[in-house]
Amino acid sequence: MTDTSPTQLAQRLALAIPAALLAGAYISQYGFGLFPCEMCWWQRWPHFAALALALVSFVAPPKKLWIALAAGGILTSGAIGFFHAGVEYGWWEGVTSCAAIPLPDSGESALDAIMNTPMVRCDEAPWTLLGVSLAGFNFLFSVLGGLFIFRLLAKDKAA
Repeated sequence: MTDTSPTQLAQRLALAIPAALLAGAYISQYGFGLFPCEMCWWQRWPHFAALALALVSFVAPPKKLWIALAAGGILTSGAIGFFHAGVEYGWWEGVTSCAAIPLPDSGESALDAIMNTPMVRCDEAPWTLLGVSLAGFNFLFSVLGGLFIFRLLAKDKAA
């Protein structure tokens, strides 16, 4: 059994956290019909960036820089998740627009397609567990994960 350095663990977490959270978002969307609002999409973009940066850390030096940038992306998504959760819980105002979910082309007129497109509100949580929305879970997992990655990087003086 080989020992894993803190930097190696940070690198693996920097890849695993955004991958797992994005997988969860897509499973909830396509598996359970919980379509994302615009603010949900805002939370996904930093995870995509973090995933790419974590992958770069496997092939390009300096490894710790790429991991730190990925952790920053994870924390950014968590911050957006915090804001979104606050909007859902009514703590403050959010964006006023709602995201439309594109429907497959069914041969109907453009006006009918627009009128029949479901709207997803940013200020209503479509699902909660113990009172915590998906945005709230993104906040918790992203902030805790990002901070833990930074702690691991600080712990490993070598590399």
